[in-house]
This record gives sequence, C-alpha cells and structure tokens, in this order.
Amino acid sequence: MKVLIVDDEKNIRGSLKKYLSLEHIDTVESESGETALAFLEKENFDAVVLDLKLTGMSGQEVLEWMQKQGIASPAIMISAHGEIADAVNALKAGAKDYLVKPFDPAELVIRLSALVENKRRENLIEAERRTSRKGGMLGRSRVMQELSGRIDKIAASDATVLITGESGTGKEVAAREIHRRGKNNDEPFVAVNIGGIHDGLMESELFGHEKGSFTGAVSRKTGLFELAGRGTLFLDEIGEMPMALQVKLLRVLQERKLRRLGGVSDIPISARIISATNQELEALVKEGRFREDLYYRLNVVRVSLPPLRERKEDIPLLASGVIAKKTSRPCNISDNALAKLCAWIFPGNIRELENILERALIYCEGNVIRPEDIDLHETAPEAAAYSVLPGKKNQEYQADERSIKEIEKQAIVDALEHCGGNRTKAAEMLGLSRKTIFNKIKAYGL
Repeated sequence: MKVLIVDDEKNIRGSLKKYLSLEHIDTVESESGETALAFLEKENFDAVVLDLKLTGMSGQEVLEWMQKQGIASPAIMISAHGEIADAVNALKAGAKDYLVKPFDPAELVIRLSALVENKRRENLIEAERRTSRKGGMLGRSRVMQELSGRIDKIAASDATVLITGESGTGKEVAAREIHRRGKNNDEPFVAVNIGGIHDGLMESELFGHEKGSFTGAVSRKTGLFELAGRGTLFLDEIGEMPMALQVKLLRVLQERKLRRLGGVSDIPISARIISATNQELEALVKEGRFREDLYYRLNVVRVSLPPLRERKEDIPLLASGVIAKKTSRPCNISDNALAKLCAWIFPGNIRELENILERALIYCEGNVIRPEDIDLHETAPEAAAYSVLPGKKNQEYQADERSIKEIEKQAIVDALEHCGGNRTKAAEMLGLSRKTIFNKIKAYGL
C-alpha cells in the first residue's frame, strides 16, 4: 500500500510516516496542497490522508481538484473538533472518511486498509463486468511444462509481454496465468479484445473520457488502463489496432501516463501490459500496417503458444476439464472417443475441442461419450481429410487404449508429485475439478 500524507505540520507527518512504516505501508509526505497536486500528477497512490486546514491551498480544494481530475485514490480527511461541519462537507464532495484530531494511528491504519480493500473490490467487480473470464491452463506435456516454467520467470518480473499463437490456443488463458502467478495477482486483470471494439469507441474504452467530450458522453468514464490499477491489462488481437490509436498507445507505454478523451491533464498508470495476436506482427510492420516502434515496445518478452496438434498427449486432460465445465451430470469419455479426438488435426485448437465436446454432450444419451457422439465435420469442413493415428485407416479409432490411459495417469502422477501429494493443488494445476481428480485417482489405483 502506498499513501500520500498531506499536512503542513512536520511533526504530524513524521509521526504518521513512522507509524505507518511499522505496518509496512509506504508513505510520501507533502507539506502543502500545491505539493500534493504535483505528487498526484506524477504517481499513483492507494489512498490520501489529507488535512482539512492547510497553509495556502486547503484540503477541501485539493479534494475538489482530485474529483475534477478523476483521481480515484480514496481520501481520508483529518480535522479538528471545530471543523467537523467542514469535514462533513468534504464527505459530500467525495472524501471517503474523516478522523478528528487527536486520533489513534492504529485507527487510521484500520480505516486505510478498509478503504483500499473496498476500492480494490470495486475495480475487480467492474473489471469482471466489462471483460471476459476464462479458466486456467491445462496440460502436462513436455512443451506445456516448459511453457509453465517460462511463465513462472515472466510472472516474477514487470516486463511487457507479447503472446503469439494460432486462434484458439489459449492466449488469454496464458495471460491470466502470468497475472495469477505475479506479485500483484490480487489486483484486477482486465482483458479487452481489440478486434471486437468499434474503431470509434476504442479510444474511449481504453483511455476513458470526460463528461461532454463527445455526443452521448453524459458522465466521466474510467478507461480500462485506469481500471487495471497495478494489475494487468491484456490487449488481445493487438494487430487489429488502428494506426491512429497505435500512436497513442505508444505514448502511454513510453511515458506511463494517459489522457482521457476530452481531458486536459495526464494520469499516471501502473498496470502491466500483456498483448496477444494470431497474426505475424513482423509482416504487418513490413506492410506499414503496424508501427515498428510500438512492436518493439510490446515485444519485450515473447511467449509462443503451441497448437493443439503439437501436444495431443494433453487431449485426455483437456477433455476431462471441458466435460467437467460444460455439464453438472456425471459423464466420462470412452477410450475410442478419445482416440478419435487424438486423430483430428484441430485447426481451431482448444476452442474447437471445447465446441466438439459441447456438441458431444448434447448427442450423448448416457453417461459416456462414444465415438458416434463426436461430430468432427461440423467443426472444420476444409479439414475433413484429417490425419489418423499411425497404422490406422480413415474412420478407424481403435487406438492403443493403454497409451491414452498411461498419458493421463502419468500426468496425474507428475502433478501429485509436484504438489507433494496435495490432490486439491494437483487438480488446480491440471485444470480439473477436485471431484474429477479424486475419481481418476481411484480409477487408476493411485
């Protein structure tokens, strides 16, 4: 937590700073309202402790300026007994709380913690309302284990990340995993599909806008960059961003500041930026459709996701996870049905696998998905001539059942060993429910 203390009495600032440091709260001191404005323009603060009566610019005026600029840091006003009426007016003007001098510093810590936590929850709720939500990474193949280790290293840094891969390979899932394993995983994860936003609305959605900045802007709107706070902003399909907006994004990445549409002042940002694309950005740069300087800003650390056809040994676990997510009734998939899936080339990758299994659950009459329940031809007509398992003719799905079971069994054994036998953690690692992994442990006699 980082707090700005604004008070013209040096001894009060010093004592508060010393006490808050004991609670592991970082503080910045400001002796005047004018100095506070300068700090607030340059840095993000989780909260502001603001004395009502200051030499020069008053605490009320600082608060009003914060409201006008759209600075969302919650403020606690400090007042003397005779200033309680003024403190109440400050609450009406946007302050979140007030304390009357003299006060117990422990009480200040309690109230600061509550305000910051409430703000964080508001951001999380708003982020989930305005963005998508997807599950965790699945797979224990060699390539996925290597990817997981790479993500661990990336998550420990604040580096800007570019994720590449074919459509449906799980780029947003990988971005969420980087966020989940990072030090700011309790902050919002905000995902936005650039290709899904109309060009005319994109700037407002990303950077926000001020009231009256355009027709229909009846109130101020917080942009997704601000909403992410110290968390993560995920820009999917970054190759679809218009050139005019690429210039503004480049400026934000360079200066770590943004200006709302219709705004007159810059707002500092702290979010980590992760972008993703299924296009060749290098080719777009050569064609003049993507800025080269922006490409290098985004491509600090690169993560390339493998297509599903290159990690078919993960299909049994992926299938179990999809089935558990798509239905509440007990349902399994037969070995022959798994073999049929493993024979497919999956041009649509994991997203296609999810669609195939969702249809299979509709067609399935019992509690076991069989080969006849799996309709591949509705998925990708252009890929009808799919490959089959070695030594098998087309439409023959009598795969080596032991190999399918052994792949799944070994993945579960590896996960249990990695998690010290903790089945709940192993289930989370594999993307399975607790019930599913318990059933499989029992079935394999583990």
